[in-house]
Amino acid sequence: MKPVLTIEIAIEIVFPPTSTTTLWAGVKPAPTGIVSKSSHGEIRMNARRDNLLVIFSKNPVAGQVKTRLASAIGNAEALRIYEHLREITREATATVDAAKVVSYADFIPDADLLLTGDKEAWLQQGRDLGERMHNAFVKGFSLGFCRVALIGTDCPEITPFILDLAFQKLDECDLVLGPARDGGFYLSALKQPFPELFLNRTWSTSSVLNDSQRIAREHGKSCELLPALSDIDTLDDLKASGLWTPNLD
Repeated sequence: MKPVLTIEIAIEIVFPPTSTTTLWAGVKPAPTGIVSKSSHGEIRMNARRDNLLVIFSKNPVAGQVKTRLASAIGNAEALRIYEHLREITREATATVDAAKVVSYADFIPDADLLLTGDKEAWLQQGRDLGERMHNAFVKGFSLGFCRVALIGTDCPEITPFILDLAFQKLDECDLVLGPARDGGFYLSALKQPFPELFLNRTWSTSSVLNDSQRIAREHGKSCELLPALSDIDTLDDLKASGLWTPNLD
């Protein structure tokens, strides 16, 4: 009798993964591969899925932006200064090697000077600034990004070099902070959520940066600092920036 040759064939069947992305309040689920709407309508997520830059912006409404500054120069002039700062932010972020999102404080506008190129628009979620920042990082990581950086629109000295440097430094540490000269920070960047850095914090004090570094040490997180820059919150900040000449008429 001739020997019988038996051949076993293993077949692997791979099923599509089930999405675990959290649905956020006020955000409708999008079709597969669609994250949100940009200035060009629906777009597909950046194919690289590594760097995400989140830009926190208040909606430019007189009386609701730069309130400390407005107490000295008036609501209309404070709004004009804020719009100029947002224009500076738009130019500084245009060439950064990252997908970009503008996260609005109150509502997503139909059009805005920051919504250029392929930027997407989000709505901030949370009861205070710290919770809103933490939720933005959580959302960015839930979408598959490996490195997320967050900035505001108050820093006229921000540059593309500094923003790209923040992502590069994350290859060497857990947390990157951009120190503001008033004791806060103009940028934070992470590789994974770090709720202790943002939740149950007191903001707008001169100890925010030092407290943040202490929190990082207490939780075993390595931290790198970017160059110190100035932001604009008060009349003295504005005068020092050279962006404004008072009307003497």
